Amino acid sequence: MKTCLLIGLVAFGIATVGCRKAPAGSDAAPAATVARGSLHGHVRVNGTVPDNPTIRMNADPMCTKASAGQPIRYEAVVAAADGGLANSFVELVGTFPETAVPADPVTIDQRACVYRPRVVGLRVGQTLKVSNSDEGLHNVHGFSTARDSFNIAQPIAGLVNDFRPRDPGMLQLKCDVHTWMVAFVGVVDHPFFAVTDTDGSFTLRDVPEGTYGLQTWHERLGVKKTQVRVEGGKDSALDIEYESH
Repeated sequence: MKTCLLIGLVAFGIATVGCRKAPAGSDAAPAATVARGSLHGHVRVNGTVPDNPTIRMNADPMCTKASAGQPIRYEAVVAAADGGLANSFVELVGTFPETAVPADPVTIDQRACVYRPRVVGLRVGQTLKVSNSDEGLHNVHGFSTARDSFNIAQPIAGLVNDFRPRDPGMLQLKCDVHTWMVAFVGVVDHPFFAVTDTDGSFTLRDVPEGTYGLQTWHERLGVKKTQVRVEGGKDSALDIEYESH
């Protein structure tokens, strides 16, 4: 009798498990995949391009030696023959899905008494690695309107310092020892940004379909804002023009 009762309870338990209602939403259709496209464009400057004067490297014998006596010019405005504008920072403005911050650092080197490259972009929280390749004193002085200001000396070759910007915006780097040395770091909280190439071109890939603002920054020519539409599965094109002044 007890054996029969035990078998009956086990059977009831199995039946109960088998008939248990599936968790709510388990049979719902999967979320639709967001279509993605790309955006490529050119940034140009019209009119006479401002001249970049020669840097007086002889202000520091170390810089003269590091540059091998070759004339080095400021790079405030670097333009191709057709006006294609290098070193412009381009970013989309809008709401985007969260994505992982890249583990690889973005690097800037103080070499021959010039920051190279002059303009870079990175994600909030991504590592900015700044090094000194010169046999003499530099310092990395970061200017920010938010929380990312710093000032670190790099007195000998081979020194490297890491920084992790915490706020979106444009971070400026300067060397207080050599006042002509500047660089700019565009800090963004999403992956859709670029620095224009030597011909003024840029490409933003894998962008979720939608309408966004587009902001273009240049250290001498200022900020331009426009609106763009990215279509899924398509490559949209855009031209951005500055007027020389």
